[in-house]
Amino acid sequence: MTGSRRRTGPGAFLETLSRRAIQSAGSSWAFGAAVAVILLWLLTGPVFGYSDTWQLVINTGTTVVTFLMVFLIQRAQNKESKAIQLKLNEIVAAIAGASNHLIDIESLSEAEIETLHRHYRELARLAGEKGRVLESHSIEEARHRHGAKSASARHGART
Repeated sequence: MTGSRRRTGPGAFLETLSRRAIQSAGSSWAFGAAVAVILLWLLTGPVFGYSDTWQLVINTGTTVVTFLMVFLIQRAQNKESKAIQLKLNEIVAAIAGASNHLIDIESLSEAEIETLHRHYRELARLAGEKGRVLESHSIEEARHRHGAKSASARHGART
């Protein structure tokens, strides 16, 4: 984006660090390193007599790595989710006849999202009555079309 401000300070450092950690953690090299650490730990078992300290080393290490990975995974998912939402918002905004009410829908409450879900379920039911699920763009339009079709069918049945 042009004109966007670059972050500075600790926030920028942490963002860069987490981005690099995410990229590294998902690599084949990271997987290979994890396997190597486990093999090294297994091979040192006889040297340390499979002691409690030997077991504590791997338990502590995996706990710390797991703790950090939870935050990295959440950060990656948040970023991915925002990017997908922005792409979907662009599609909704660009399609003629699409409801702009759906833009930024992820900021609605659970109850509001459930209301919209029922709205679209009703839309699908009305459109599906004539076997054309993708035909209508709103409940009002679907009801109008359904009413017109029903009236036409009733009128046609009388003649």
